[in-house]
Amino acid sequence: MHLSQALTVIGAGSYGTALAMAVASKGFPVMLHARDGQKASHMEQSRQNERYLPGITFPESLHVTASLQEALSFARDVLLVVPSSAFVDTLLAIKPFWQPHQRLAWATKGLDSSGELLSKVIMKHMTSPDYPVLPIASLSGPTFAKELASGMPTAIACAGNDENFVTELCQLMHTKTFRVYKSHDLTALQLGGAVKNVIAIGAGMSDGLGFGANARTALISRGLAEIIRLGTALGASERGFMGLSGLGDLMLTCTDNQSRNRRLGYMLGKGMKIDEALREIGQVVEGCHMVSVVADLARRLQVEMPICFELYEVLINHKPGPQAAYDLLSRQITTE
Repeated sequence: MHLSQALTVIGAGSYGTALAMAVASKGFPVMLHARDGQKASHMEQSRQNERYLPGITFPESLHVTASLQEALSFARDVLLVVPSSAFVDTLLAIKPFWQPHQRLAWATKGLDSSGELLSKVIMKHMTSPDYPVLPIASLSGPTFAKELASGMPTAIACAGNDENFVTELCQLMHTKTFRVYKSHDLTALQLGGAVKNVIAIGAGMSDGLGFGANARTALISRGLAEIIRLGTALGASERGFMGLSGLGDLMLTCTDNQSRNRRLGYMLGKGMKIDEALREIGQVVEGCHMVSVVADLARRLQVEMPICFELYEVLINHKPGPQAAYDLLSRQITTE
């Protein structure tokens, strides 16, 4: 077996499990790490993730462990699929077991709480003067875990700092129904996946308020403009947001009720309290955490993001949704 034909996946949520299953469906060995020992044992024995992907059987070459040491010694390539709020803690947890020949990828969508891109967070915590170079790659794009795990057609993008690693990761992930495209804009790929979750809450809220298709489409279009403004301020190209990890992921997350972010916004639009809505969803809603990070970053960079700013007021300062919508519509007319 070639080193690039095995994979360790850290994070046994719905998306981490689905990505692990995609690679294992080709017969390649995959080790999936779950933090909870009882959960890991049950998944290994039942051959499925009953909580997140019930009824979908694991391929034979997929195995589950609760041991980070075992997981990190299993494969050269390691893929992190954890919530952005747990990203740094996960890096610190794997670092004692990290080996110099290993390469690190992530499918986490978000920014660090300080507003840093996760690529920079990795370099801060996983490199040193003795080990200054680390091949990294990020996966992002319009993906619902259940559809991916069920073998339904899916396409995402991958970008990184090492051409060989990106190429080999794309080949490793590629199946008959799962296509991974190479991207050359790591900043755009990461930012698109982070901010789209905030915009999706707004799209769901718009529908929950009964504003209709015109309003939803306008919000998505202007939301993309906000993402591009923030991205170009960070050095990304505008073109980098026109593909799967930008426009594609934004459209998916804003328009389908499989999106937890959209569902949260819809519930808020219907008058449900945020704590009640989060309890009902029962999983991490990335946009709820990310709205403060994005708003703070935009203010620091002096980037105008009125949709994100209004959503910050709704989610953090409990501004009524109808008032936020009215304030957006009442803004001074500008050029598109």
